[in-house]
Amino acid sequence: MFAQYIIREMAGVFGLASAARCLILLCMEKPDRPANVSDAKSSERTRRPEPAPEMTGDRKSPHVDIRWLKDIERVLITEQQLARRISEMTQAIQRDFSGREMVVVSVLSGTVMFLADLIRHLNLPMRLDFIGVSSYGAGTESGDLVFTKELRIDVKHRDVLLVDDILDTGKTMSRVLEKLKALRPRKVRTCVLLNKAARRVENVKADYIGFEIPDYFVVGYGLDFAERYRNLPFVGVLHEHVFKEAQKSPYRK
Repeated sequence: MFAQYIIREMAGVFGLASAARCLILLCMEKPDRPANVSDAKSSERTRRPEPAPEMTGDRKSPHVDIRWLKDIERVLITEQQLARRISEMTQAIQRDFSGREMVVVSVLSGTVMFLADLIRHLNLPMRLDFIGVSSYGAGTESGDLVFTKELRIDVKHRDVLLVDDILDTGKTMSRVLEKLKALRPRKVRTCVLLNKAARRVENVKADYIGFEIPDYFVVGYGLDFAERYRNLPFVGVLHEHVFKEAQKSPYRK
């Protein structure tokens, strides 16, 4: 009855044939998907870490010094993949920290590039401080942890986001969390760019993870080997012969 009424009213203005065509077009329009369905899927996607991308053969980035090409076996995570995933991570962080000022505590020095890209996407009131931990050196075997820089900001009763480049054995994360919790923050969440679960020896997990990676020795985008390769704009896999030559020196994390 309603359709007949619409056709009759429109026919009086446009004519019967035009009114019928308009009604058919209206009926063919698809209803919008409820917003909560889209939001739920988006939330799930931002929280779920991406698996390690397939290794590519692209080593010809214009930002890579030609002297280093012989050291990098493959590009594991490209600049574009890093940018997309970090943008997704910040959406989840903003939801969890909304309504209160947060303190971002970054572990020196491998987080520098990741940290810069992360916080520039955060539209939240925040303060920033750094904590220094040294454990690796120039080789690949785990060494003793030494705190090289303490926090300047009082984190008592504050919401803290701890940022690190890679969660490997978990020794660094465990020690830093222990130190932070002794300062009595309101809550602490952890955020890492890379998670290498195969090497875990401590029972520690990160709340926000960029990428799950296999047991590769990776450099670039802030991560180093013997203080080199930090400025590579991608995450790459280091050739085995490079770190085998330095096995007598302590590892990094």
